[in-house]
Amino acid sequence: MTKEELIQFEDEVSDLYTSGKVRAPIHLSDGNEEQLIEMFEKVDKNDWVFSTHRSHYHALLHGIDREWVRQEILGGMSITLNNPQHRFFASAIMGGILPIAVGVAMALKRKNEKRHVWVFVGDMCAEMGVFEETVKYAERNELPITFVVEDNGSSVGTPTQKVWGEAPRKSKVIKYVYEKKKYPHVGSGQWVTF
Repeated sequence: MTKEELIQFEDEVSDLYTSGKVRAPIHLSDGNEEQLIEMFEKVDKNDWVFSTHRSHYHALLHGIDREWVRQEILGGMSITLNNPQHRFFASAIMGGILPIAVGVAMALKRKNEKRHVWVFVGDMCAEMGVFEETVKYAERNELPITFVVEDNGSSVGTPTQKVWGEAPRKSKVIKYVYEKKKYPHVGSGQWVTF
């Protein structure tokens, strides 16, 4: 997908949410399209992708059909998109997907499979103990996993660095910074009546 197609998709989801057609929480992406497109050039279609509550772009860039993603969002599954056929799993539980991703990476290593695990988290999640523990475990066991920290500088509504400081990053972690301008942490930025 192109940057424009990703933006158009999130704008469509925002409109559906604002009109009351999505009756569940949504977390929209914006401002990181180019970085994710570049990142997903490294992700093979047979790799495993794990995401958080902000997973629409990840699902689309991993090759999941746009209409399938749209229907899941309309069904209230925006923050828990899961598609086993595409080896794509997301969880709204902050940090909850990390141990699962590490477990899959361990299984791939034990089975000697040539697939890779990619796990995407935000900068707030990257400050949690579960993040540090999973990265440490993955490094010590040389697991086929890459952690991607999408740093928009915000832990919900508070600047991440102000709350958490700047933690050192480890070798299996790719961090990129972007500015989220268009959408708030949750919702479309408009009041919605259901």
